Amino acid sequence: MKSVIQVPIEKELLTRLDRRAKIEAVSRAALIRTACTRYLRQIESDERATRYEEGYRRIPEEAGEQESLAWLAAADLTDEEWPEAGRTET
Repeated sequence: MKSVIQVPIEKELLTRLDRRAKIEAVSRAALIRTACTRYLRQIESDERATRYEEGYRRIPEEAGEQESLAWLAAADLTDEEWPEAGRTET
């Protein structure tokens, strides 16, 4: 369910939004919804990345762990079928 809101906005920004909406062939409301959704996704992604990094700072991987993970990744990749350089499969 959608809610209707009123948001004060500077005239210059409104002009830019209207211009972009016309280029994208969407309504102003659709453009603003898309922008808000993208903004929130980016902020949430940044927050997850920050928590991830903080976790590794608090409890860093041990050297043996890194070597094991690298070995496992290399072993897993050898099972993949890789096209020859310069050729693409159809």
